[in-house]
Amino acid sequence: MRFRLVTYNIHKGIGGVDRRYRPQRIVDALAKCRVDVALLQEVDDGVPRSHRDRQVDLLGDALGLQHRAFQPNVKLTEGVYGNAILSRFPLLDVTDVELTVPLKKRRRAMLAHCRLRIGKHTRRMALCNMHLGLAGFERTLQLRRLLGADMLQHTHRRTPIVLAGDFNDVYNNLGRRLLEPAGYHLATRAARTFPAVMPVRALDHVYFRGKIRLVRSFASHTLLARQASDHLPLVAEFDVR
Repeated sequence: MRFRLVTYNIHKGIGGVDRRYRPQRIVDALAKCRVDVALLQEVDDGVPRSHRDRQVDLLGDALGLQHRAFQPNVKLTEGVYGNAILSRFPLLDVTDVELTVPLKKRRRAMLAHCRLRIGKHTRRMALCNMHLGLAGFERTLQLRRLLGADMLQHTHRRTPIVLAGDFNDVYNNLGRRLLEPAGYHLATRAARTFPAVMPVRALDHVYFRGKIRLVRSFASHTLLARQASDHLPLVAEFDVR
């Protein structure tokens, strides 16, 4: 079975250059990627800047992705924002992993199982959506804590795991130091995704492990994607047998 996964910091649906709230641009950018599973960061819910939209449902309805999970991480005067998973496949066992480092912004990762149907059979795959901190020591602590999470520790080595998100890894060494020694493979070859209008940094990544094969990966560089957010959508296409 082949499917497409995208990790995308949608910047609350606010354009990285014009600073306008245009959620339809996010919808169109994701639709262009023909996405089956979307791991999203900076998703608003009930915030005035985004017309108090519940973006996890606004985007999910528009894309026809009926299975959804939302993780509110930062509480504002009105509303919250955080991470979300949209999926064409059922989501199970959705779990939060606390990644907050004292005196830093609240950060959590979202873990879930995704049930794929392959012919007459079903196969579980573990998903992890994260948005790591801005300081190097903070990201290291957060990723070590995530790798120690029960769901990841107790997942069989052959079970597919896809771990993705906004790593904020300016020097692009976090994966080599921590994820690759844990058996994860980089799917996206340090594709540059930030800033979207003229990307020079590879801040977003997709890693995978288990009985799953990478078909191809790319950052979407369409004109629409360069306008919709301050990050580009990062796509990885996989085959699960």
